[in-house]
Amino acid sequence: MEVVIQHSAADIAALVADEIEKLLAAKPDAVLGLATGSSPLAVYDELVRRHEAGRISFARARGFMLDEYVGLPDDHPERYRNVIEREIASRVDFAPGAVQGPDGNSEDLLGACEDYEADIAAAGGVDLQILGIGTDGHIAFNEPGSSLASRTRIKTLTSQTRTDNARFFDGDVERVPRHCLTQGLATIMSARHLVLIATGTGKAEAVHQLTEGPVSAMWPATVMQHHPHATVLVDDAAASRLQLGAYYREVFATKPAWQGL
Repeated sequence: MEVVIQHSAADIAALVADEIEKLLAAKPDAVLGLATGSSPLAVYDELVRRHEAGRISFARARGFMLDEYVGLPDDHPERYRNVIEREIASRVDFAPGAVQGPDGNSEDLLGACEDYEADIAAAGGVDLQILGIGTDGHIAFNEPGSSLASRTRIKTLTSQTRTDNARFFDGDVERVPRHCLTQGLATIMSARHLVLIATGTGKAEAVHQLTEGPVSAMWPATVMQHHPHATVLVDDAAASRLQLGAYYREVFATKPAWQGL
């Protein structure tokens, strides 16, 4: 796992956009894993800027979402399919239907999970997966206690996650759904490159556990320590609990530019 410490979300976004631009130049039909939440927004804005400048095209690419709430109306602004459409898919040149998510309104939720796994496999798997991390160490909606071998499934959201996400529902935690469909930890680990973004002091403990703690289902993101190509990008605030922060800075400062993330 590589830990990259930057001064700001904009610096992080530029590095991640560089990696995605390089990937699409080499593989125009690449499969991207798209995350919701606050963490990737600066990345999406940077990708849109590069697309508008003619530097990058998503015309042949595909995208798969990490998760979806169960039971939100199709037109609800916080339904993750609508969030992804609003923040990135409609702002670049993805082909119609190129971005998929699990169906949180299916009459057969178990079947929807199985279908989603099959769709990802049929696309050849995810080349680069963008991730955020929750204050309790969850990635996607894999809450503490999640099986490290889990696949796409139904999950019950913790009170902490619902409280954290209430900001997207006018601060009313009762409006946050209690259930979701989420890619499992093993599904996420099948992606060829994991790129996790964390900013702010609120994520500092989770980042410390992710990178320097033991692998444990109590901190689900720690499974990434077993991935052959995982990159964790954090700002100074999110890095404030890192014991090896100075070392991580030295490693990245002396890394050959051609190597990328």
